[in-house]
Amino acid sequence: MQMPINVCFSFSGPAQNQMQIPSGYGLHPQNYIAPSGHYPQGPGKMTSLPLDSQCGDYYSGLYTVPTQNMVTPNTANQQPGAQQMYGRGPPAPHIVGSTPGSFQGATSSTSHLHTSASQPYSPFVNHYSSPAMYPANSSVASQGFPSTCGHYAMSTVSNAAYPSVSYPSLPAGDPYGQQMFTSQNAPTVGPVREDSFPGHSTAISHPQQGLSGCNTLSWSASGLPSAQDNLTRNHTGSLATPNSNPTNTDSLSCPVMQNVQPLKSSPVVSTVLGSSFSLLMQCQSFISHLSCWFDSCVCAFHFTGMQYGDYVNNQASSAPTPLSSTSDDEEEEEEDEEADMLSSSASSPAPDPAPEPDPAPVPAPSAPQPSKMAKPFGYGYPTLQPGYQNATAPLNSGVPPSSPMYSGFQPYAQQYPGMNQLSSSLGGLSLQSSPQPESLRPVNLTQERNILPMAPVWPPVPNLNLDLKKLNCSPDSFRCTLTNIPQTQALLNKAKLPLGLLLHPFRDLTQLPVITSNTIVRCRSCRTYINPFVSFIDQRRWKCNLCYRVNDVPEEFMYNPVTRSYGEPHKRPEVQNSTVEFIASSDYMLRPPQPAVYLFVLDVSHNAVEAGYLTILCQSLLENLDKLPGDSRTRIGFMTFDSTIHFYNLQEGLSQPQMLIVSDIDDVFLPTPDSLLVNLYESKELIKDLLNALPNMFTNTRETHSALGPALQAAFKLMSPTGGRVSVFQTQLPSLGAGLLQSREDPNQRSSTKVVQHLGPATDFYKKLALDCSGQQTAVDLFLLSSQYSDLASLACMSKYSAGCIYYYPSFHFTHNPSQAEKLQKDLKRYLTRKIGFEAVMRIRCTKGLSMHTFHGNFFVRSTDLLSLANINPDAGFAVQLSIEENLTDTSLVCFQTALLYTSSKGERRIRVHTLCLPVVSSLADVYAGVDVQAAICLLANMAVDRSISSSLSDARDALVNAVVDSLSAYGSTVSNLQHSALIAPSSLKLFPLYVLALLKQKAFRTGTSTRLDDRVYAMCQIKCQPLVHLMKMIHPNLYRIDRLTDEGAIHVNDRVVPQPPLQKLSAEKLTREGAFLMDCGSVFYIWIGKSCDNNFIEDVLGYPNFASIPQKMTHLPELDTLSSERARSFITWLRDNRPLSPILHVVKDESPAKTEFFQHLIEDRTEAAFSYYEFLLHIQQQICK
Repeated sequence: MQMPINVCFSFSGPAQNQMQIPSGYGLHPQNYIAPSGHYPQGPGKMTSLPLDSQCGDYYSGLYTVPTQNMVTPNTANQQPGAQQMYGRGPPAPHIVGSTPGSFQGATSSTSHLHTSASQPYSPFVNHYSSPAMYPANSSVASQGFPSTCGHYAMSTVSNAAYPSVSYPSLPAGDPYGQQMFTSQNAPTVGPVREDSFPGHSTAISHPQQGLSGCNTLSWSASGLPSAQDNLTRNHTGSLATPNSNPTNTDSLSCPVMQNVQPLKSSPVVSTVLGSSFSLLMQCQSFISHLSCWFDSCVCAFHFTGMQYGDYVNNQASSAPTPLSSTSDDEEEEEEDEEADMLSSSASSPAPDPAPEPDPAPVPAPSAPQPSKMAKPFGYGYPTLQPGYQNATAPLNSGVPPSSPMYSGFQPYAQQYPGMNQLSSSLGGLSLQSSPQPESLRPVNLTQERNILPMAPVWPPVPNLNLDLKKLNCSPDSFRCTLTNIPQTQALLNKAKLPLGLLLHPFRDLTQLPVITSNTIVRCRSCRTYINPFVSFIDQRRWKCNLCYRVNDVPEEFMYNPVTRSYGEPHKRPEVQNSTVEFIASSDYMLRPPQPAVYLFVLDVSHNAVEAGYLTILCQSLLENLDKLPGDSRTRIGFMTFDSTIHFYNLQEGLSQPQMLIVSDIDDVFLPTPDSLLVNLYESKELIKDLLNALPNMFTNTRETHSALGPALQAAFKLMSPTGGRVSVFQTQLPSLGAGLLQSREDPNQRSSTKVVQHLGPATDFYKKLALDCSGQQTAVDLFLLSSQYSDLASLACMSKYSAGCIYYYPSFHFTHNPSQAEKLQKDLKRYLTRKIGFEAVMRIRCTKGLSMHTFHGNFFVRSTDLLSLANINPDAGFAVQLSIEENLTDTSLVCFQTALLYTSSKGERRIRVHTLCLPVVSSLADVYAGVDVQAAICLLANMAVDRSISSSLSDARDALVNAVVDSLSAYGSTVSNLQHSALIAPSSLKLFPLYVLALLKQKAFRTGTSTRLDDRVYAMCQIKCQPLVHLMKMIHPNLYRIDRLTDEGAIHVNDRVVPQPPLQKLSAEKLTREGAFLMDCGSVFYIWIGKSCDNNFIEDVLGYPNFASIPQKMTHLPELDTLSSERARSFITWLRDNRPLSPILHVVKDESPAKTEFFQHLIEDRTEAAFSYYEFLLHIQQQICK
């Protein structure tokens, strides 16, 4: 019998024949209680592995350049059919000639060259223990090597991922300024602060090492040598061999980092001259003598068999190569557990930041100088990266050109540099030091007042070569706090900076390469997905850039679907883009992909009805019902609750919806499990009828209680068979059944400067329920619309551990607070229509030697590096802390890869992969040069939230201050001529104290200002799950003057002109009563109108004749047909676009009561309980000088 919607079935106990819910995830019994310790205390808390306390060697005097992304096989030691890496046993040295002096003992790789006419690639091999000799002025120089007049020997480095070329140490006048950065002026690691973040400033004692001396290369002065003799010496001499010839004591000091003996016939005096003029004269004379025998040298080069331009990466893998690959069972088990999902974003590097105005000249101390940053890292890679370097046959081999089938392997002619090139190379040398990078420019923070740039701060671009920069992952998706990775943990500890990653893995992308290949190529050892930073040894093998294992290239991967060509695996989209998405096969599925399932659980108590949110929600659902992500299988359901729980039967065939009431909240059950979640399209008319009726169904209710806990238990049972998304709308403190809560807030303590209590949950009910939901692939999203305390600290656990999200609307009321009502409406539109991923897992991999130890965000940690995400949305951000477990001395590059495996709303299993590549540095100055200060402050904010909950808010605040003190103190100890009264920071860290002060004044961490407990907890929740770009606006708002907007410097977006006003300091001194200012706080916009603001602006933009007529509560800008209105609205609309939370607008009049909230965001000004920015700098300086 069909019942009208206002006639209800009421159930007071369980049904006699209750249906058992099938589940593939091991559904717990209803009376299941999680054993103590079964679940971790937090999503990101893991036991840190013990760190190596020994300091690695710092090769501060060596300039290490990574080699090409091309590895040539060692056919000499390779056994037929062997799957292991190439043999590494040292062969007997092959001596070429017997040159006296510094050339004796040098070996040549000539005897090991191997060519075959049957092979189109012409691989050239030399044993790993033999140094490969290359002319410094060969074609390799165009890929990043210095064009100098000598020849270099490639140093043999064991366990190297990317073999390096060792150069002599830089002279005092190195490219970064006047001061050579040495271990003598490096900071001494002090005792560990008890009030600093763990792992942030761990003290590790280690020996200091001095700078290695400059090696020399001497030429015989016995006369002009023969061409063949010269040739032999040029190719066998090694910079690493000291000059042992006692007769040749005089040398010419050149900026080429070599000492060159002049020929005997040279009129130049063989002494080191002090004046620059004499030095240049010696160089000029030396060049003239070179010309007389240069032609014979060129001819002789054709007979040596050397390969000048083909600089190859032939180092063995640093990881032990298993003789057999991972078993299929183990592989399938891993794929089932992690659902290996990766993602890499291919986007162009961020543009350079806008130039800053030159500050007032102040005496600046000498900055620490980087040791090996004169050339961007990665310049050893071929310019055709990714793929193979063009491997050409020796000039005397007579091998015919490669087959035209493999166009990527065509040989190219080796051009030896002419005399003009050599002259210009030497003539271009300067005795003046190259300017230091802007990121290392010392800044006196107490003297420079205008440190805030006029334009938004762009992330620093890693110091890689141009090809790698183009291939690298976008900072919007993948960002590291240090774009130069320290070589050792000891070096990281010296810098006193946090090391971690900021991730936005599922963000909306306008361009995303989707790979539909049947074969997903991955490393057989570490399961890394193939990416632009792997090395192709040859056409059939590639080397993993994370564990260095050599893998076979599958046959299917040889075909490029983009170019429709065969034999060029290095040109496939997977190797050309750092962000790709794979369509996964059945190997990545535990079960058939689930449909999109949405369940709405709604509070209908008296408080909820009075707030009026049901009207907004139902209207938004009606407008966006057809836009819900999904396919023909999409299912939807509704539940309401007060002191009882109401289910709705929407099964197809009914004339109207049926309400089913369960009043026994102590033993919740499902009255009709099969008809509560229905197909969206089959029951659409019934769903619309219910949404139209809901706002008026409970108008006269007198129920004041809220049984949220039992309602969530029922929702869990309903969603367990499939998984999906539960959207909970709550308006008050839960007061009945499981999970009931008591008020814990004391309003008198809101302004306390001492202890802030109750930041953690009052019960573990919601956390345990969330973990059960996560196991059944169900995420819980919470919408809290409350005008009173609702214990968000406890309720937030249901979203935090189930990978859900939290929306908070304080003092919500449909009519009394129209701005919040509008915000809910806009947020719902985004929430209901944005893309969504179901039953997801995310794994982060990194280069061997690095490890992850703490994660931040909303998820459940399934294993050490695997995050379980029941749902993933494009507005979710994550953070992870890193440590250096093994020294990275054998590699010049490190890579990070994150893989996100998820089920799309269309039922496809997909894997999104992001790969990030960064250089490794051995100098403290290089570490400071690569600081991403915004990423660092966001990671510190996440760490401070954890400290606030686990310890206390005061400890978290102290740790933030100490982070500034420690880092600036460590930097100050490296700077020479430091003024005792100056607070010096490198330019890369000049905003660090300002951002920390802003964080201390943020709602999450501020003291002394009246802050509601729920407001504080929500701010902490936002810090933990917001992407960096949105979080930074919440920490440090942007202030603009908008009463003088012009089209100068404007940008064009979708056929509209968007003005770009300069940023202003967050200080009242920048406010003028004649102006109007816009403050962008992320989720809130304030427009402050000065008392004497021009009436023309007020009328043209606000629509009122003068200041006095502006209403106190104005939340909209009218659409007026004026130029000023168009500019203002265009600029605000541009700021609002692409934000997860729609900002609400408040027009604030000068001298109105509402201005208090606006002025609280002027973080550079002093308040009753907090420093001004200048006072904070003095406090930091005082702490450093203690």
